[in-house]
Amino acid sequence: MRVNQKELLCAMFDKGFNTIQLADKSGVSRATISNVRCGKSCSMDTLEKIAGALDISVEKLQNRHI
Repeated sequence: MRVNQKELLCAMFDKGFNTIQLADKSGVSRATISNVRCGKSCSMDTLEKIAGALDISVEKLQNRHI
């Protein structure tokens, strides 16, 4: 599943998270967070963990243009 990169980066900025901080908070590896930020796909489980760490909905992070 692809992530809306703009929404992800805005949510990270709003929370003051860098890649390492989001990885720590979400329980997802730093490499995976970096890959997702660069446009690679991830599993729904990973997306749910990232969304939970950022306190936003999964739907907001989903890239619906695919």
